[in-house]
Amino acid sequence: MTTVKPIRTVLIANRGEIACRVITTLRRMGIRSVAVYSDADANARHVAEADVAVHIGPAAATRSYLDIDTIVDAARATGADAVHPGYGFLSENQKFAAALEAAGIIFIGPPAGAIATMGDKITARAAVVERDVPVVPGISRPGLTDDDLIAAAPGIGFPVLIKPSAGGGGKGMHRVEDPAELPAALQRARREAGSAFGDDSLFLEHFIDTPRHIEVQVLADNHGNVIHLGERECSLQRRHQKVIEEAPSALLDHETRTRIGQAACDAARSVGYSGAGTVEFIVSSKRPGDFFFMEMNTRLQVEHPVTELVTGVDLVEQQIRVARGEVLSLTQDDIVLTGHAVEARVYAEDPAAGFLPTGGTISHLDEPGGPGVRVDSAMAPGLVVGSDYDPMLAKVIAHGGDREEAIERLDAALAHTRVLGVVTNIDFCRYVLNRPEVTEARLDTELLDRLVVDYAEPQPVPEALVLVGLCRTGTRESDVWRSAVGWRIGGPAPVITRIADGADAYTVSIVVDDAAESSLRGTATVTHDDGRDPWTSSIVYHEADQGISRLIVDGVSQSWSAARVDDVWWVSGVPGTWRFTLARSVLDEATDAHAGDLASPMPGTVVAVPAADGATVAAGEPVIVVEAMKMEHTLTAPVDGVVTLSAKAGDKVAAGQILATVTPSPVEAPPLVEVPPSLVEVPPSLVEARGAQATSLETS
Repeated sequence: MTTVKPIRTVLIANRGEIACRVITTLRRMGIRSVAVYSDADANARHVAEADVAVHIGPAAATRSYLDIDTIVDAARATGADAVHPGYGFLSENQKFAAALEAAGIIFIGPPAGAIATMGDKITARAAVVERDVPVVPGISRPGLTDDDLIAAAPGIGFPVLIKPSAGGGGKGMHRVEDPAELPAALQRARREAGSAFGDDSLFLEHFIDTPRHIEVQVLADNHGNVIHLGERECSLQRRHQKVIEEAPSALLDHETRTRIGQAACDAARSVGYSGAGTVEFIVSSKRPGDFFFMEMNTRLQVEHPVTELVTGVDLVEQQIRVARGEVLSLTQDDIVLTGHAVEARVYAEDPAAGFLPTGGTISHLDEPGGPGVRVDSAMAPGLVVGSDYDPMLAKVIAHGGDREEAIERLDAALAHTRVLGVVTNIDFCRYVLNRPEVTEARLDTELLDRLVVDYAEPQPVPEALVLVGLCRTGTRESDVWRSAVGWRIGGPAPVITRIADGADAYTVSIVVDDAAESSLRGTATVTHDDGRDPWTSSIVYHEADQGISRLIVDGVSQSWSAARVDDVWWVSGVPGTWRFTLARSVLDEATDAHAGDLASPMPGTVVAVPAADGATVAAGEPVIVVEAMKMEHTLTAPVDGVVTLSAKAGDKVAAGQILATVTPSPVEAPPLVEVPPSLVEVPPSLVEARGAQATSLETS
């Protein structure tokens, strides 16, 4: 007889969009939700949406979301029957699972032993080999030395891939083509793995040509039943971090899908798995029938929504039912893949600045909807995006009858995802979705890194510039509206706005023919300082509520969102999102009084100050180092000069905050040379000639 344990209250040991996602299912199941939050998340969306929220400490994750004792205490204090870990943080920490078990609280995840085995790539590989799951040719056992790995490499076959036993995210991974480069690469990999994971154990695998990352979603109960819910294609990664995922993979046929699904179930059985988990495989684009086990993620994956959309199965609900002790109500035959789903991760990062993490306050937000569109989000107007946690803000997912329709729907949904006040990767995701390699499913795990080389921010369209000219001084009280009654000989006076977009400068001229309370009609002209042909069109502008406007250009109507944040105008529409500044001449930037300022490119923490206050530095010398989301950015002196520091190590800083100023060194005048009087005498004839010339110029 099956004993089912009641779960009436669930604490979510996480934050952001995954916490909001779990709350949605808990609410539908009638289960009370408990959120936890740090100082940085006091006003976060997941806190507002939960039934109860508990403060667990300061912003630093090690003192809040990673503090096992604090979270267990919060679960006890709120009467939680179970804890859902989400992903990241403590979701794959066997000590956390064991601590909850000791406290009599259900962990909505697999047994601690399964987490421990699959959390180490070497022991995971050994476990699945026992079940005849195919693995990449290589060498993996505890305690391998550099000499062991070097000796084994020729038999494995070059190129080889060095991989750390602990951790993930691409840290410590190195591809080696030349045997002579292997010793140095191993030393570098050990340093990186030791620094990132506290464990420098390495193993070696053959590098698969044109690899694709394909993972299989599995679901298992505590009664020996294991099924899979099809696969996801996750090959679109940047530096080993997934950006766009889809289900199912366009690479696999029915026979291969069946085999890889069975292999995933066998991998789960090898460790007595229960709950939802993901088995990751590497597959060669050239030989899709051959697949090899990489690792198992013993938690819910970020990209789980694409599987939910093609199967109709709520994976969070299934996790809870398994944790209660229920027998799976689904069999393998019940799992039918319908249509296609594609997901894009929305990150707070700047693709044009090397994908540096960004931050700020979301001043305006539009999230898409409609048939086949789903948004898992933690965003809200007024939300402060800081540097304490992962930069992912949301996921936009689209489902269609086939892959082409799903991609088209996702692109349209991203076009209507407008986040003003924080720079995101939305335009980059749209660029990727429209590349022929992606639309034709010619994918591999290195494709995105190749595409990044050719990516450039879209040039601003004239309509976006016109929006700034229309809105820049505040709707109906603006110069534009007043110009409707500012008649002069020959017609109404134009309103001129000078706009800067990085190094480019534009002039927008708007002539209003007619204006009502919330709309106007007229003509707009946009000229670029580089002398290209001007753009002129008739316009009709309708001001709407909540920052959304409609602009009709030559009879074509589109919706736009605009907001002013400090001295920057944000404008977003279907063509893209841009940030503009006003008035200041970009041509004078080199001599600008602020040319020596060093501003933080992102919200973060000052971790080092190589230059001393008052020190003399040369252009290019490091002055101050900022860290955000485990990335460091070194600010260097823009000119030769003297440093004045405005921040110190340990300071929390905002994006754009001035951290130091380098005052240019004065240029010494050349020494005066005494000129003999004979060399400065001017012949009278030359004086008369120059005088006549000057008179001619003055009177011409």
